[in-house]
Amino acid sequence: MKQVSPLVIVIDDSPTVQKIIATTVQREGYQARTFSNGPDALRWLASAEAVPPAAVVIDICMPKMDGYEVIGHLKRMSCCAQTTFIMLSRRDGLVDRLKGRLAGAHVYLCKPFTVQQLLQTLQRYISKCQNDELLPV
Repeated sequence: MKQVSPLVIVIDDSPTVQKIIATTVQREGYQARTFSNGPDALRWLASAEAVPPAAVVIDICMPKMDGYEVIGHLKRMSCCAQTTFIMLSRRDGLVDRLKGRLAGAHVYLCKPFTVQQLLQTLQRYISKCQNDELLPV
């Protein structure tokens, strides 16, 4: 049986950020799918072709729907029950971090972040989820 690489979804209105993250995670063996806004990502995840993501890397400030709203919708979707949510923001205040945590983010990374920070976060959370799945109930 072929093992499928974990999917990382990137939701950011910056094509540059999308490209940097997608390229970085693909080099590490993950699959990547990018979206420039929340509604497009939500539509795809509700479609028949969708694959449950291991992680969603999402910007807070986006047009149409902000990152807090998108995570709220994603957390209610059964395909995202085991998903790690990583918020990206230029805001570094305690209130912003608390809002991210309350929205359901597991990790809050401030821009500019390093790709190494992102990869370490993904490796830590995705391997934890995969190991949890292997544990007997």
